[in-house]
Amino acid sequence: MDTLLTSLDIVSQGMAVQRQRLNAIANNMANVNTTKDVDGQPYKRQIVLVRAKKNDAFSKAFEQQIQLASTDASHAPNASLPNNYGDKRVVRSLETKDPSPPRMIYDPSHPDANEDGYVAMPNVNVVTEMVDMIVAQRAFQANTTIFTSAKNMARNAIDMGQ
Repeated sequence: MDTLLTSLDIVSQGMAVQRQRLNAIANNMANVNTTKDVDGQPYKRQIVLVRAKKNDAFSKAFEQQIQLASTDASHAPNASLPNNYGDKRVVRSLETKDPSPPRMIYDPSHPDANEDGYVAMPNVNVVTEMVDMIVAQRAFQANTTIFTSAKNMARNAIDMGQ
C-alpha cells in the first residue's frame, strides 16, 4: 500500500508542476502587450524550470536495486520504496524570468517609443505560449489518468480484502 501512496504522491507533484506552468503561461498571455511592468521595463516572460530532485526516495531505492543486482545475482528485488527517507518530493520547480531581450517593434506613435521610434515589447511569443499550454495540459491529463488508475487499483485491492 505504501508503494501505491508513493505513486499517488509523485503524480500529485507532477500535477502541481503542470498547474504552476499553466499559471505562468496565463500570466505571459495576459501581459503580451505590457510595455512597462512595475520596474518600468517591458514585462519579462515567466518560465518554470523543473528538475529532478536529487536523493529522493525513488532514486535511493533505484540505486540500492542496482547495487544489489551488481553484487549478487541471487538478491531479490526491492518490493517497495522504503519509508525512512523523509521528504518524498521527486521534482523541484522554480519560477523565473526569461532572460531573452525584449522584442523591438517600430511604432513611433506609441507613448513608450524611444527616440528612434522603437518600442520594447515583452519577450512573449503567443505561438510559443500556446504550444507550451497544450503540452502542460496534456501532461496534466496524463497525470490525472495515472492518478485515477492508481485510485481504482487501491479501491479494487480494498474490495478484494473484504
